[in-house]
Order: sequence, then structure tokens, then C-alpha cells
Amino acid sequence: MAQSTRAYTELRSLIVCWDLPPGSPLNEVQLAERLGISRTPLRQAIQRLAHEGLVRLTPGRGAQVSEITLQDVVSLFQMREALETYAARLCARRPDRARFADLQAAFETQRAQFETGEPEGGDYGPYYALIAQLDEAVDAGARNPYLLSSLAGLRGHLERLRQIARRRPPRMLQTAAEHQAICAAIHEGNESLAAQATAVHINNSLRHILAALAEDVGGSEAAGFLTARRDD
Repeated sequence: MAQSTRAYTELRSLIVCWDLPPGSPLNEVQLAERLGISRTPLRQAIQRLAHEGLVRLTPGRGAQVSEITLQDVVSLFQMREALETYAARLCARRPDRARFADLQAAFETQRAQFETGEPEGGDYGPYYALIAQLDEAVDAGARNPYLLSSLAGLRGHLERLRQIARRRPPRMLQTAAEHQAICAAIHEGNESLAAQATAVHINNSLRHILAALAEDVGGSEAAGFLTARRDD
């Protein structure tokens, strides 16, 4: 793996997992030592992450991890809804939809497991891996490089936001049911239902994240956004 690619992958992971929280300065000397790379590939990684919006470059202040505002959260999910619902429609139009039947069964199994409680040790890693498989299947089924490029730009932000959300068993059970419904609609070739099921999942995810933000900071602004979404 090229040094710049490794620098990008590792620095992105630190940002997405909140090891480098929003607003953190990116000191090239310290990061190069931490990642065991030279500063040139590190600068290339920082530029790439700045292009994706995960890093902010400010003249005179250098690079920082981009902060997240409540309006950013809402705007990201609006864009996500526009892109992912259309991607689901495209998938439902394709004749080769067998993979979604397998994914539907996998989410059904996961849903049944969640009904018995949290996974051992609270390890949701296998479930997130299953969600990643669904993302890959949708990407492959959509077959639209421009759409996929836009989705790729969103996913780093969405992965970072996922860390905010509480992994409460009721919500995880609900997401398994939502993903199961998306897979079922695509497998059936019902593009309207596929888009609708995707929109339901995205809007429920947004409400959950805003609720978590309101709990963490006791923020009236977060609560206001949450109320506004419920009134939509």
C-alpha cells in the first residue's frame, strides 16, 4: 500500500472514530510520528480529507478536524435521502436482484438475535459489516458512477455521525427491521417501496442522532431540530 494511501486510511479512521474529535488541530510533526510516515504523504492525506470535508484548512491556523454543526447533520441527511432513495430505485429496476434476497434473510436473522437482547459484549461489529455489505450491493446495483461518487463523499461524515448515536437495543432492532424492509422491496423489484423504505430508515436515523445530541448537551437547538423533524 502506498504511503499516501496508508496515511489517508489511518488518519480518516482516527477522525471517523473520534480519536481525533471535531476541532482537533492536525500537527504534521506529531501525526507523522504517530502514524510512522513522512510528512509528504501525510500532507497528501490531509488534502484528500479536506476535499471530502473531514478536514478544514484555515490560512494561518493550518489543518483541523472539521467541526459538526446541527445544520450540517440535517443537511447531510437531506442529501443522503436524495441519493440513497434514488440508488434504491435503480437497484429495484435491475433484473439481477438475488443478492438482496440473501441480505434480507441475513437481516431477518440479525433482527431475531436482537430480539433476545444485545450481542455478547455489546459487539455490533458483525452487524455493521452486514450494513456495509448492503451498501456495496446498492452501489453495485445502482451502476451510476456519478451517484456513487456523491455517496462516497457522504459516507465519511455519516460514519463519524454514527459514533454519536446511542447503540440502544430497541434502535438496533428497529434498524435491522428497516434494512430488512429495504432489501425485501429491492428484491421484489418494487422501486417506489424501496425508495420509501430507504427514506423511512434515513429519517429515523436522523431523529435518533438529534435525540442523542439533545441528551448529550441538553441543547435546546438540537431539541428544536428534533421537534421540527417531527412536525414535518
